[in-house]
Amino acid sequence: MKVLITGANGMVARAAIDHCRAIGDEVIALTRQQLDIADRIAVLESFKSYRPGAVLNCAAFTDVDGAESKPDAAHAANTIGVRNLAEASATIGSRFVTISTDYVFDGSNPGFYTEDDTPNPRGVYAETKYAGELAAAEANPDSVIVRSGWIYGQGGTNFLSVMHRLLGDGKSIKAIRDAYGTPTYANDLAKRLRELAAMEVHGTFHVTNSGEGTTYLGFAETVCEIGGFDKGLIEAVSNSDLKRPAPRPVSSKLGTKFRELPSLRDWKTALAQFISSE
Repeated sequence: MKVLITGANGMVARAAIDHCRAIGDEVIALTRQQLDIADRIAVLESFKSYRPGAVLNCAAFTDVDGAESKPDAAHAANTIGVRNLAEASATIGSRFVTISTDYVFDGSNPGFYTEDDTPNPRGVYAETKYAGELAAAEANPDSVIVRSGWIYGQGGTNFLSVMHRLLGDGKSIKAIRDAYGTPTYANDLAKRLRELAAMEVHGTFHVTNSGEGTTYLGFAETVCEIGGFDKGLIEAVSNSDLKRPAPRPVSSKLGTKFRELPSLRDWKTALAQFISSE
């Protein structure tokens, strides 16, 4: 299959590029400099030129706190850009898969959110991502919208992706004890994106590694157990201690009602592979 991947410099995009090439796909990987997805004309012209069989949208404005002071940039990437890609995909008849977030939920559910639960985004980042979901479905009813969360992987710069290096270097870290989510290894997410692109499905799907979910503190402690690091380097803190600009759901654990594909492996198994491969 010819697969076009946007946001090619990003962590999930790089994982998707590697996976798609490994299974024999012809991959067109476009960075933001090569394709600004907020530019509707550029998107349509690019799609008509490349004519991909599937599009995996990994481009996004992901700075949750930064979005509070840069709402226009977040809206351009997370809403307008998604609409443009969905519309262009429909125009040329390509499959469209886009990544959304667990942050579309407000965190009031202590259990697992499924695809049937009603989003209630809080903060600019979450609001623009949910608006992108609605825009994709409106512009292209065949869109596949993949909600995921707590994503980490090779080349990632977020806390979950670098925690093992910090601990391995003997550096102290702060880990939140009262925020809950479902960790997701970028490599596993990328494979599922490609699987969904090949299926005759549409709508919203939750994709995370399986298991009971955890807190940032639980994730950090598991990193120590896997890597043989000192748990004494971890300082447990509360959500309220950090005084961050953007609101975040206290619990954003994702479950799924989609059973046509097997569940992804347990998050601890995936984390062990990630750490051993670094």
